[in-house]
Amino acid sequence: MTTSVLQGFRAQRAQPLPLSKRILRIPWGLAALIIATSSIGFVVLYSAAGGSLDPWASRQMYRFAAGFVLMLLVALTDIRLWFRVAYPAYAVGLALLVLVHFMGTTGMGAQRWLEVGPLQLQPSELMKIAMVLVLARYFHGLNPEKIGNPLYLAWPLVLLIVPAVLILKQPKLGTTVLMLLTAAAMFFCAGVRIWKFVAVGLAAAGALPLAWSFLRDYQKQRVMTFLDSESDPLGAGYHIIQSKIALGSGGLWGKGFLNGTQGHLQFLPERQTDFIFGMLSEEFGLVGGLVLIGLYTAMLLYGLGVALRARSQFARLVAIGISTAFFANAFVNLAMVMGLLPVVGEPLPFLSYGGTALITLLIGFGLVMNSLVYADTVVGPHTT
Repeated sequence: MTTSVLQGFRAQRAQPLPLSKRILRIPWGLAALIIATSSIGFVVLYSAAGGSLDPWASRQMYRFAAGFVLMLLVALTDIRLWFRVAYPAYAVGLALLVLVHFMGTTGMGAQRWLEVGPLQLQPSELMKIAMVLVLARYFHGLNPEKIGNPLYLAWPLVLLIVPAVLILKQPKLGTTVLMLLTAAAMFFCAGVRIWKFVAVGLAAAGALPLAWSFLRDYQKQRVMTFLDSESDPLGAGYHIIQSKIALGSGGLWGKGFLNGTQGHLQFLPERQTDFIFGMLSEEFGLVGGLVLIGLYTAMLLYGLGVALRARSQFARLVAIGISTAFFANAFVNLAMVMGLLPVVGEPLPFLSYGGTALITLLIGFGLVMNSLVYADTVVGPHTT
């Protein structure tokens, strides 16, 4: 009798949720945070172009509209589909990274893009999502005893290291570091013991001299500039010095919308992409910067809250992985602009101009929403 009841319960759980219930379960509060943050980006891009929608703000709006619809579609799709496509998505991402090496478009000294018709695709951004999915699926199938066995960590390490090496060869050091941080958070939340992280950290510290020898000259220069930006104020240190000037000149409330001088007089480099936070802070001051950081923090907490509510390990790890990747990206960009980290060329989420990064972000948050919409769905044998 007990067996038949259990089978009936499982069969009931296997039925897809009605569309109306799925729509009601979408975390619209998170969607509102995303819209608010992206709207700040539209305003700053409008200002960066001297008070014009072209060339950045209008294109970013179109991309956001398409990406927002895609995000909702991802959120409404059965989570078991994402579970099944985890390895195929990883394989496609890996193939695209290999294609970049042979057929990629070169820009600013790096080979990171693929030309797909009129579009430029950056596979390293897509791999961030694929990596989260494949690690979540792998750890979902492991019980605590297996996770405690170092032999079972070999395969996820291979899954991580192969794309990391390919991305590093583009070269894209910032994305590689962010991917490693995201994976570390997922390993930890999956149950990997802290002593293993300490051992890896010590090994990495010991390998720093060797790693330094593999860095390219411009990467070494970035580290040296980070340590002493005043040593070459008109060369390697120019970006960070102008960024600090823009941040400081905004004061508490900023110079006002369209009144920033560093950005409009083109002293601030890459004001529409990597250093857009400098543009924001000059015109809206410390208050504007804190509002943005507050929105980022709220999105992170929302994602972690979704992870706590999920019944399956897969959904839990997807929410944690995407949330960590998003917040780590924001932290690295903000720290870079403030001179707290070397310049690594990572965009600021939802603000920086760019197609692949924006669409990837929205797909990622679609997966976070999906983890809440299907929070009660049994994905596999290790559902709690």
